[in-house]
Amino acid sequence: MHLTNKLITNSKGQTFLYELQQAFATCQRFYLSVAFINYSGLQLLLDNLKELKDRGVKGQIMTTTYLNFTDPKSLEKIKTFDNIKLKVFQTDRSTGFHTKVYIFENKDDFKIMIGSSNITQSALKSNVEWNVEIVSKEQGCFLTKVMNEYQQLWERCHDADEAFLEEYKNFIHEMKLRAVVREQQFEYTVKKKITPNIMQREAMDNLHRLRDHGEERALVISATGTGKTYMSAFDVQSYKPKTLLFIVHREEILRKAKETFEKLLGSGKMGLFTGNEKEYGKNYVFTTIQTLKDNYLLFSEDQFEYIIVDEAHHATSSSYTKVLEYFKPKFLLGMTATPERCDSGDVFGLFDNNIALEVRLNEALEENLVLPFHYFGITDIEGIDLHDVSIDNVAEVSKRLKVHKRVDFIIDKMNFYEFDGIKCKCLGFCISIDHAEYMAKEFTKRGIKSACLTGRDSPVRREEVIKQLENDYDDLQVIFSVDIFNEGVDIPSVNLVLMLRPTNSPIIFMQQLGRGLRKFEGQNFLTVLDFIGNHSKVFLIAIALSGKRFYDKDSLKVAVDRGFPDLPGATHIQMDKISQQRILEQLDQENFRAMKYLKDEYYAFKELYSRKKGNDIPYYLMDYVKYEGSPDPIKFIDNKRSDKKRSYVGFLAAVEKTPELKELVKNETFHQILIQLSSYLPLKRVYEFSILKYLVSHESITIDAARNEILKVVEDVTGDSIHHTFERLNQDFDDKRQKEREMRLCVYDSEEGILSRTNTFSEVLTGEQYKRFILDVLNYGIFRYEKKFGAKNYGVPHFKLYEQYTMIDTAILSNYRKTHSSFRGSGLVTNGKDYFLFIDLHKEEDIKETINYKDHFISQSAFQWQSPNTKSQASKQGQNIIHNKDYGIRLHLFIRKYRKLDGQSEPFIYIGTGDVYKYEGNKPITTEIALHHEIPTSLYTEFITKV
Repeated sequence: MHLTNKLITNSKGQTFLYELQQAFATCQRFYLSVAFINYSGLQLLLDNLKELKDRGVKGQIMTTTYLNFTDPKSLEKIKTFDNIKLKVFQTDRSTGFHTKVYIFENKDDFKIMIGSSNITQSALKSNVEWNVEIVSKEQGCFLTKVMNEYQQLWERCHDADEAFLEEYKNFIHEMKLRAVVREQQFEYTVKKKITPNIMQREAMDNLHRLRDHGEERALVISATGTGKTYMSAFDVQSYKPKTLLFIVHREEILRKAKETFEKLLGSGKMGLFTGNEKEYGKNYVFTTIQTLKDNYLLFSEDQFEYIIVDEAHHATSSSYTKVLEYFKPKFLLGMTATPERCDSGDVFGLFDNNIALEVRLNEALEENLVLPFHYFGITDIEGIDLHDVSIDNVAEVSKRLKVHKRVDFIIDKMNFYEFDGIKCKCLGFCISIDHAEYMAKEFTKRGIKSACLTGRDSPVRREEVIKQLENDYDDLQVIFSVDIFNEGVDIPSVNLVLMLRPTNSPIIFMQQLGRGLRKFEGQNFLTVLDFIGNHSKVFLIAIALSGKRFYDKDSLKVAVDRGFPDLPGATHIQMDKISQQRILEQLDQENFRAMKYLKDEYYAFKELYSRKKGNDIPYYLMDYVKYEGSPDPIKFIDNKRSDKKRSYVGFLAAVEKTPELKELVKNETFHQILIQLSSYLPLKRVYEFSILKYLVSHESITIDAARNEILKVVEDVTGDSIHHTFERLNQDFDDKRQKEREMRLCVYDSEEGILSRTNTFSEVLTGEQYKRFILDVLNYGIFRYEKKFGAKNYGVPHFKLYEQYTMIDTAILSNYRKTHSSFRGSGLVTNGKDYFLFIDLHKEEDIKETINYKDHFISQSAFQWQSPNTKSQASKQGQNIIHNKDYGIRLHLFIRKYRKLDGQSEPFIYIGTGDVYKYEGNKPITTEIALHHEIPTSLYTEFITKV
């Protein structure tokens, strides 16, 4: 008898891995028959297998040598679990073996999963897979047949004994050697066409749009290994400039860049301009800044139609400045993976704040542009007590970490989880030089040859040690360091990262993690072992791992509890129960909006920022864009306790208390303008800021000019939306109180179709310092909009699925032409045929408080909603609701889990439109609504999960 059936796919936050782990956690015995097992998948299940062993649960696994896909390393690892019997079905040419069956014997039933997933990281997490879960009682005939088939196969299999494993391992080794020889003997004659990846296509689309609307400069920010050079070559191929100058900072990457361009464009017109080679007759010139800065006058200022600056974070230095000021190209493109390493000045300003693309780690993982990682959060040994010491007290923390027992524990975990590959190539991140030297010494004592590299070592020694680590035939396995590998140095073949210090900065954590994520031939994943202690900032790990710059406490708690289901691709995060509980407890206690937390977060960012800059205060919102894992600066604006802190400059003035900042906020007109602009953040539509940015340097703007500015950011905009934006900037939709409180920045002459700056706005803009801060807010708003919404035109209403909105946002985005402040305080607001349903799932932020049982999810594709108490079925609005589809009424659902978190109102999440298919009752009417878009599993889980 079947009890339940379920389809399991790797989509919308659901993974087969999660379902397997849940089944392992409760079973009393298990039986697996899986065609292919490789270590990328098995590693993800090691903790589950250990837990089964500790519980005394026995199991059977059979696999196969079919197609030689199962790797010997996986079989050897399974053999270390004495509670598991392992057998191998040896195939021949006439008989294949392709089963994927997972059987779990529970106390009262059997859970059977049959489908397409093997034990590989992709099959468990990211591939398109279909698996059916069937829960069946013992007496069912289906179960009997399954178990009989399993037993018959089991009896046909061979024991995976030591003799078999040794023979199979040698066979696979020989096969790989033969493959290498074959590659060397035969030349591959068919050239595969090179096409742009998704990141490159998006960058090219954005560059085309910027150029089409008059922009002459742009910057691309993209994680290491995502193909920036190819992207620039594709853009050149499309743009077809007659002449090109490609500038790099280091000569070792110059030839690689030239080779990339030659692959796409041919070699005829490419030339080098270096200290030793100066090919003057070429149209496309590749040079280093070291050579060019002394020879740029050999070229005419308009000689190059297109100039590309690689590693553009260096482009604000003096050696670049005179070169870039001299040349007058039609287009200037900058590319960087690390804008935070800007030598000096404003790298964004240099490229007119046109960020054509920003691809950081999370997006790179999602698009499979970098290597996936398997992160294991491991509770540190009991003897390491950090609860009473500040993480900033490096000497004391270092002293407490230097424990022999901890070294043994780390090595034990390394041996348990292992790594992808034959030789261990490991980076260990320590808290101090003393700690790094200690770890290298102790590892070497225990037979794991290790080295210590710090800022004290010369570049020559660093290069020598790195080469040793990368050499498969050298016995160096680990490099321990403090901070020299945080940024800028890649060792592509690294297969293991050890986090051996307390995390006190998500930025540094992400920099360290990123050292091993460049794709490397033959490598499938990076193993990351993080040893988590009991210090006061453990929760920062959750912020770093979430991959999100913008988050709330509840979503973080659900992510920690569920193992970060939103992570893209085959990347996997797993924490042991103690570490998980520590993080959840700290998240519960932390108020992300309290001034104390905001100050701590700001000072942590400032400390990192000031290491790179001559000026130690991050004055601008755009400073936060430069760093992967940086805090969300809008939180610093969001403190409602004081008007003076309702801008970033106001926050800085309150925290830093410098005379300069105090003087700035004393100018009430300037500061009120900053507050007004800051109140727009984060933007839900970009039109207002695109127009205001234009008005910073122009006294007025026409409808056509406004369209051109908006189209630099988005692919299309309606004329009515531009008019609505002009009217909004004219304060047409402000109430009396808003008009009295706020500065009027613009005046709209609707007959002429011209929006002009007010005298007040113009006067403030005459101050260069004021202008810089105003532009910073505008540039940050536009950048963040592009990051969140891209170039897509969402129409009217201008809503993107699963984004956050306030009630007043819906008025603006639906071109509502009455007072916008009236869009509040009700669960139902209408604008023509658009009905907006605002729904609280819980009345208070405390999960234990009363739940609104009348409004709840029926499933991922259906929702029960109860109208306001005044609505009857007979009323016009009641009829429009219950017969919405017939009357052409669009029901838009906005849902939030809590009204408030940390004492402040939460926005709603837009889950799309739907149609009423069932209703009952009067005043209120209870409806059931079929959603037009099934909610992703991860978001659905977040809505319904109690943590």
